[in-house]
Amino acid sequence: MEMTQQNPDLSAYLVADGVIDHDHPVVRGTAARLAGEAEDSYAYARLAFEYVRDAIPHSQDAGDPRVTWRASDVLEQGTGICHAKAHALAALLRAEDIPAALCYQRLLDDGGGGHVVHGLVAVRFDGAWHRQDPRGNKPGVDARFSLEGERLAWTPDPERGETDHPVLYAAPHPAVLEALKAALDRPHLCRTLPAAL
Repeated sequence: MEMTQQNPDLSAYLVADGVIDHDHPVVRGTAARLAGEAEDSYAYARLAFEYVRDAIPHSQDAGDPRVTWRASDVLEQGTGICHAKAHALAALLRAEDIPAALCYQRLLDDGGGGHVVHGLVAVRFDGAWHRQDPRGNKPGVDARFSLEGERLAWTPDPERGETDHPVLYAAPHPAVLEALKAALDRPHLCRTLPAAL
């Protein structure tokens, strides 16, 4: 799939903002600890991915009703859905000057019928973007960090109305962020997440 930057300026994918708040002490501290275990930026990116994927449970998998959306809150509270975990991974990558973008898939929501927008991260290495899915593994899901071909949680099936969105966003898509911020709890969020962008 050909991916396109929403913003042609690569520096936009290093920015700290109110969601990807990599200037926050919790994010900085987590990044510093992971960087201390890594021999280079590739190893750091893999460690950051594995930390978000494995150490922060997907709130639906864990039955956690809390809704997080700010990267520092995801890391501090240790919970989040795919979008929140993507925000946390993007913040950890940007904290170490690794460009990170947010990207999305439209998938069939097997649990509730209809479709839902799923959140991912793209990391930039060697002049190319590589999508990563930190949502967390479970039976039937085996996402891995890879710069050599994608190892995502799901591959969209066009016959089911599923698709990859090719745009790489520097900030969360407004429809996704609005749903996260307005959610009373995770069950409410599951009913209000956008079905398409």
